[in-house]
Amino acid sequence: MPRALRRMMLPLVLMMLCLGTERAVAEKRVALVIGNSKYEKTAPLSNPANDATLIAEMFNAVGFDNVELRRDLKVNDMRRALRDFIDKSRDADVAVVYYAGHGIEVDGVNYLVPVDAVLERDIDVYDEALTLDRVLVSVEPAKQLRLVILDACRDNPFARSMKRTMASRTIGRGLAKVEPASANTLIAFASKAGSTAADGDGKNSPFTAALVKYITKPGLDLRRAFGYVRDDVLKSTGNRQEPYVYGSLGGDDVPLVPAQPSAPTPRADADAGVRRAYELALQAGEREGWEAFLQAYPDGFYSNLARVQLRKIAAEEIRAAAAEKARLAELERARLAAQGAQQAEQIKAAEAVKRAEEARIAAEKATAAEREKAAAAEGARLAAQEKLVGSAEKRVAALNPSATADLSPAALISSLQQELRRVGCLSDATAGIWSSASERSLALFNKNAGTMFDPKAASVEALDAVKTKTGRVCPLTCGNGYRPEGDRCTRIACRSGYHLNEEGVCQKVAVNKPSSREEGEGSTARERPAARAVAAQASGTYKQCMGPLPGCYERAMSSSGAFRGNPEGARRWCTRAPTC
Repeated sequence: MPRALRRMMLPLVLMMLCLGTERAVAEKRVALVIGNSKYEKTAPLSNPANDATLIAEMFNAVGFDNVELRRDLKVNDMRRALRDFIDKSRDADVAVVYYAGHGIEVDGVNYLVPVDAVLERDIDVYDEALTLDRVLVSVEPAKQLRLVILDACRDNPFARSMKRTMASRTIGRGLAKVEPASANTLIAFASKAGSTAADGDGKNSPFTAALVKYITKPGLDLRRAFGYVRDDVLKSTGNRQEPYVYGSLGGDDVPLVPAQPSAPTPRADADAGVRRAYELALQAGEREGWEAFLQAYPDGFYSNLARVQLRKIAAEEIRAAAAEKARLAELERARLAAQGAQQAEQIKAAEAVKRAEEARIAAEKATAAEREKAAAAEGARLAAQEKLVGSAEKRVAALNPSATADLSPAALISSLQQELRRVGCLSDATAGIWSSASERSLALFNKNAGTMFDPKAASVEALDAVKTKTGRVCPLTCGNGYRPEGDRCTRIACRSGYHLNEEGVCQKVAVNKPSSREEGEGSTARERPAARAVAAQASGTYKQCMGPLPGCYERAMSSSGAFRGNPEGARRWCTRAPTC
């Protein structure tokens, strides 16, 4: 394609790509995630901020179009967040609000408590907290599914200290039962009406820990997902906490993530359209392409990179113009010199050449600097893209239970044993039987990976944890006389004059001088065998080389031998007298 035609077509192709990307968007899902931990007028909660972070990562990992994560909101900030979320819900098919923190029920009405609430009196709740109805309004515009998840049934200290202004006004324990008026609306409580929920002893509450295991499992209907959540929470809390769901859906399955997606949609692909347009402009490398890209995408990460590329092109254009000017100035100076022009004109031309050359050198330096910046920016883009895709895939794998949950007991044991071998924690060849060697290997994995799985039984959780390790976890252990090199044990070879001692260390051979009695006629006869014995001891082959089999060393160390229990004495004796 001619260069001029390519320049005309490139902006058009970029604009069509941008429009095509916008039209390709399918079901739109948005989420607002709030975690209130740092309460100002009462003891802080340990887990809501952690829970909110985990939930936001889960929604991002399964490809939600917009996930707003907010922590430790004051009352005005909560109002503003819910108000802004209405605009995001308006053109969404699925809208989700997740809240973790304190909640309170007053006269049958449920309220979410911001971190700056004081709540000295029962009537303060009207000004200092937000009703659940206000949350429902924020998801109301969604077309297909409206979901509100409340991990807010914790034992509330505000309810205990709050003054009653009217004796008839009730302040409940936990949250009150609610029936949403809108169709296709679900409200999930961490604990059923009138009861409290645990904040949890670990990093996350029992309710949130169960949520991330099930509600984004591809193709799983939300009602079944919350049923699994209920079972998990009841089990983990000893039947003290029972989650509950209010509202109703139609007869069709309503999964939060569609069944059998072609591939998990990592968060890194949310900018797939702009990334493709950027790569097309980068391949063309023309000013017109970058200008068309910035017209379509004026803001954002890729727009900043595009401006770096434009500055590089501008610097190269300045460099080319400076080089041409320097060339013309040199030609003019040569022409004047050839024509024998006046000295003043030649001096003036030489000065012009000098200025043009200085400008050319400065332009070269500026161009080199812009090229380095563009190369660094491109390297950072590729690294960030690879990191985002990798982390998103890991989160998808961690948050969505894979087929390992459906393995038979024998298949689970075999899979876990295979993974333990891969990370260097198991050398036993037994498959399908959880042997004592398997128990030791899982205990060794716990020690080196910082986990606490029960080594007496194979579990899906242990298998998933081992699968996340990309390299060796357990250190390589070699027998005496060998040392680890990479993933193999290599025999230790000592240099001449040294032998391998019992600790596996090369030690210098101690050669005893012959006595005066040995220095007589027989000394020459002994010299060669002794020298061979020293060499054999240094190379570690003295057991085979010192005398007829079974050899001096074996006979010296036998049950009737004089050096039983004294291997070093036997070595010295056999060195001096190899034939015993």
